[in-house]
Amino acid sequence: MKTRRQFIKTVGLAGAATMLPWAGGVRRAFAGPLPGGTLDPTQIAKYVSPLFIPRTMPRTNKLGQRKGKNIDYYEIAVRQFKQQILPAGLPMTSVWSYGSIHHPGTFTYPAFTIEARWRAPVRVKWINGLMDDSGNYLPHLLTVDPTLHWANPPGPIDTRPTFSSTPGPYRGPVPFITHLHGGHSMEEADGYPEAWYLPAANNVPAGYAKTGTWYDTFKAKFEATWQQPWKPGSAVFQYANQQRATTLWYHDHTLGITRLNVYAGPVGFYLLRGGPSDLPDGRLPAPGPQMANPSQTSPHEIPIVIQDRAFNADGSLFYPSNREFFDGFAGPYLPTSDISPIWNPEFFGNTMVVNGRTWPDLKVEPRRYRFRFLNACNARFLILKLVINPLAQRPARPDWPFHQIGTEGGFLPAPVQLGQLLVAPAERADVIVDFTGLRAGTELFLINEGPDEPFGGGTPGNEFEAAEPGSTGQIMKFTLGPLTGPDTSLPVDQLALPALPVLGNAVRTRRVSLNEAESAVLMDVGPSEALLGSMDASGNPMPMMWEDATTENPVVNETELWEIYNFTADAHPIHLHQVQFQVFNRQALVTDAEGISMPPARLAGEPFAPEPWETGFKDTVINYPGQVTRLRAKFDIPGQYVWHCHIFEHEDNQMMRVLRVGR
Repeated sequence: MKTRRQFIKTVGLAGAATMLPWAGGVRRAFAGPLPGGTLDPTQIAKYVSPLFIPRTMPRTNKLGQRKGKNIDYYEIAVRQFKQQILPAGLPMTSVWSYGSIHHPGTFTYPAFTIEARWRAPVRVKWINGLMDDSGNYLPHLLTVDPTLHWANPPGPIDTRPTFSSTPGPYRGPVPFITHLHGGHSMEEADGYPEAWYLPAANNVPAGYAKTGTWYDTFKAKFEATWQQPWKPGSAVFQYANQQRATTLWYHDHTLGITRLNVYAGPVGFYLLRGGPSDLPDGRLPAPGPQMANPSQTSPHEIPIVIQDRAFNADGSLFYPSNREFFDGFAGPYLPTSDISPIWNPEFFGNTMVVNGRTWPDLKVEPRRYRFRFLNACNARFLILKLVINPLAQRPARPDWPFHQIGTEGGFLPAPVQLGQLLVAPAERADVIVDFTGLRAGTELFLINEGPDEPFGGGTPGNEFEAAEPGSTGQIMKFTLGPLTGPDTSLPVDQLALPALPVLGNAVRTRRVSLNEAESAVLMDVGPSEALLGSMDASGNPMPMMWEDATTENPVVNETELWEIYNFTADAHPIHLHQVQFQVFNRQALVTDAEGISMPPARLAGEPFAPEPWETGFKDTVINYPGQVTRLRAKFDIPGQYVWHCHIFEHEDNQMMRVLRVGR
């Protein structure tokens, strides 16, 4: 069977106008946008919609405590509604997202931002509100594959069900569970994939489970601690916020359906401020707008979530409804083979969406801005640059720099000036862009040179083609206006960032592996799933399924060195729950001619240091093919967690494992 890279080379020789199914990712069109829905992305006008800036999520109230700080309390639901994502004049789009149930105007995609303070606890009642006005459940907006190992409300729950013939899609009530990504959370508040719950709908079919395997365990633990009940269709989580000031985000994490639930819209920022790891007010560009000050229209700190999507002509979201879209394989599917009929190993949309708008424009002044970038794409790696000409020959020369000051775990040791930002799915980049000195009327474009296919490292024009310049190669525009007031924030070269805490030496080394499985019964068909695993004493990978016995079982309060060996052809963004870790180093492995690590793993050359923008604390790290990536993490909360690839399609089909801290 040809590897992914061999196939790319073959297709590349076929000519610039060729479109063929790619045996490892997408149908790659070398002379135009990627295939997708019935709406051609070239027919969507760019830079006509203003960037939407999420406001602050309003509290429901404050809960008084006899001992300790009062608690900021929220009641937040996920609901379905229509929103103008495409430019005005095109149809609206049905999406899901979060909002305060006591403030109807807060339901937007992306969701309003939860603002939190260091050591000030936040409690959220997360409500599954995916019901219509009559209280009946709403089926999924997208096509659900019931053949994966998933929540499976019809039962048996949290398993991979068996079928005597290839089934149609699941159309029942949607399971949901919210995860605070990057949060230093207790197990009952982490959003464990098997702690999902259905909406409290009138018409849940008889015999359907309404909650997942772990829901009752976490419900009992929370209620015993905080004396607030979990009511049907909801769960209540408390966040202590005892970690470094940083950019967190919240999204669904339900077993085997996360890729679809998040694609439908529900994501939001959670910004933790204050404490010794933050800077005093006034040193950085200021945030806004706040619910208390809705008239504020010129914030200088702006969270920006970047996603790729595809649309149909009626405005609806497009996501593949069959495996054939991915690689042309039309069957046989289960039970005759081991290939699921609907799941796609990756998906790349042909339209870029920023803060819930396609290719928006942001009016800025000639001053410093703080942008908190989040890559919330399902599978797409982004390589971001600021340029004057959005259609410049790729790779383009950057015309304006970024100054990165932080990542997922807070501030870096010092600002890093960069011509480009490499941001994997789930990674965040906290940057300063200084527009000082630019004349009113100047236009700068944020472009993307990451590939329209799985990323394996390297540079555009060499190891891969850059994203199609007329569509996925553009993100948003910045338009300079006049300066309306003085910039009182500090120049980047005067910023002294807070010192990093000392993590300490590791007392244990843990070796784990990244793997991909081809069909075991069909020739030249795959992948059938992606898997995590451990390593044997000889350096051979031991791929494991979600349901296999737990092998990642750190001791409470111990620091471990994780060695993550990549035996696949692609880079994977690996996310560990509970912790913020430090990237220790990387090292090349002996590979085959296509750059894929060959078991048993053998080291090649010397270890090399992490990139300058990886020198702080992180919760997600890029693991390149042909390399071992090493990181150090301290696990200080006992409980049931997970670690996984943050390519959502991989996570949903076995590339996730239990992380059990303590016995």
